[in-house]
Amino acid sequence: MYTDSEGIILRQVKTTNGRRMVLLFSRKYGKISAGSSINEKGRSKAALAMRPFTFGRYEFFKNRDTYNINSAEAIKSFYKIGEDVDKYMCASYVLEFTDKLLIEEQPVPALFDMLVEFFDMLSERKSKYETLVIGYMIKAMAMMGTVPELSNCVICGSSEPAGVFSVKDGGIVCRKCSNNLVPTSNASLIFNINADIIGVLKYFLSNPLGNLKKIGLDDDIQKELRALLRSYGEYHLDIKRLKSESFFEQC
Repeated sequence: MYTDSEGIILRQVKTTNGRRMVLLFSRKYGKISAGSSINEKGRSKAALAMRPFTFGRYEFFKNRDTYNINSAEAIKSFYKIGEDVDKYMCASYVLEFTDKLLIEEQPVPALFDMLVEFFDMLSERKSKYETLVIGYMIKAMAMMGTVPELSNCVICGSSEPAGVFSVKDGGIVCRKCSNNLVPTSNASLIFNINADIIGVLKYFLSNPLGNLKKIGLDDDIQKELRALLRSYGEYHLDIKRLKSESFFEQC
């Protein structure tokens, strides 16, 4: 059958005879793999829609097990991202991260809308791109059902001040309980954490992405959060080190 959906291309690979395989995050069908003969080169609306960082509408033929993109039209091109190397690196990281989060053919319209919003905000942002990336990451993981406990100790349930953040246990651990954690093979899963880090995480989780428009985190806090979220995503969502990780670290 013929159908269509708004979408964003996560990645694509050239095959034979001018065709390519596209990994598309569609609003209607979730992450799907589709074949296409549309070339991203040229000035047509279809060509523009096949380029990175473009929000488009795609018409495809859906078979039982396969999709083929027959036509495409750009709704909005975030071309400013491609004009700034740091923005490009951060956006590439977010696309790869989103790809790893998604399950094939499982729609997540809220995440799709947030990705479009992220591109819109990054396109216009002047500095501190990583703050926006971190905000997107923590909110995206929460949308996929993985939310760290930030109010009470995950071991005893008390509201006493946090001593550390335990990736394995999924949240903060009070000072008393943290003394009983054995820093051996799990040392990389335990992070020293302070009120500032907890406050940032809580704010990001409880507010829409748009509220980060004028927020820029301190470089040290960004570095700590990046390490914590990388470890958290790897442990709970099996997201290993991404190919674009080294580029993201330079944002």
